[in-house]
Amino acid sequence: MPTPSISRRSAAARALAYGLSLVAACAAPAHAAEDPAAYPTKPITIIVGYPPGGSTDLMGRLVGVELSNRLGQPVVIENLGGAGGTIGAQKVANAAADGYTLLVGANNELAIAKLVTRNVKYSINSFTPIGLIGSQPMVLVASPKSGVKNANEFTQLVKKNPGKFSYGSSGVGTALHLAGEMVKEQGGLFMTHIPYRGVAPLTNDLVGNNLEFGVFVLSSGLPHIKAGKVIALGTTEAKRAQATPDIPALSEFPQFKNVDITSWFALMAPAHLPQPIQAKLKKALNETLASPDFRQKMSAAGSGVASPDVNMGKFLNDEIAKYTKIVQFAKIEE
Repeated sequence: MPTPSISRRSAAARALAYGLSLVAACAAPAHAAEDPAAYPTKPITIIVGYPPGGSTDLMGRLVGVELSNRLGQPVVIENLGGAGGTIGAQKVANAAADGYTLLVGANNELAIAKLVTRNVKYSINSFTPIGLIGSQPMVLVASPKSGVKNANEFTQLVKKNPGKFSYGSSGVGTALHLAGEMVKEQGGLFMTHIPYRGVAPLTNDLVGNNLEFGVFVLSSGLPHIKAGKVIALGTTEAKRAQATPDIPALSEFPQFKNVDITSWFALMAPAHLPQPIQAKLKKALNETLASPDFRQKMSAAGSGVASPDVNMGKFLNDEIAKYTKIVQFAKIEE
């Protein structure tokens, strides 16, 4: 057999080298994993599962500015509205656990949705809790047409006329809906829930005397209460809200002594977030919660600031247990 020429040998060598390089490239990871201790080295995205302008969006933007200042990287807010916040939550649940995709979420999508909607694929175990941001109560209101001025008159009227009156809230299976059902359960009341697609149509029906009662997030209801368009019967937290010390808590009335439900907001990351990244995010959040400027902005928005000492595992389990009881009582299912 003739000896291969030098050119043929060179070609064969080049082909072999190229093949080996391909094997090496396929075997190596596309991107080297970042050292968690170096986090963060690039911009962070906070997902908010609602359109701009709502309470959860406001929380996301306030927290985003503070985290950016403390972590030294830009924080971008991505609004991914739809399905009561669950689309945004699902995106974070599916994201890489590297600290660059976070969620500012509310109890609707984090603790309630799984109980009432079969299509929700994630659970609370799909996330790493960073910490609670804050909360605000809801408020039970009456239209002027109802003729009631306080929670006792409300109870007496509804009990004398079971099934005659209705209350409205934004959506089905939301914290607002569950607050209304908790009031019904505690007070032994029979009322019909009417779900609305948002605050505006609910407000219009209350102000226009087309609906007797409603449940608002306090910050949404306060302008109408101050204007005298609706009557505040009581807030839903166990104690009076700092923003409205003149409005009694429903729990001050014996028939509603166990009413205690709020709309809360938390910072979450995908499950299995490395401990060094968790520690940096928790430190930044705790510094944020202690900031006088942040606390003032939260107060102006009608929200209280959470304690950095909240045990998130226990808190979430307790909230889910509370919601489970209400969902079962009201037979809520979408």
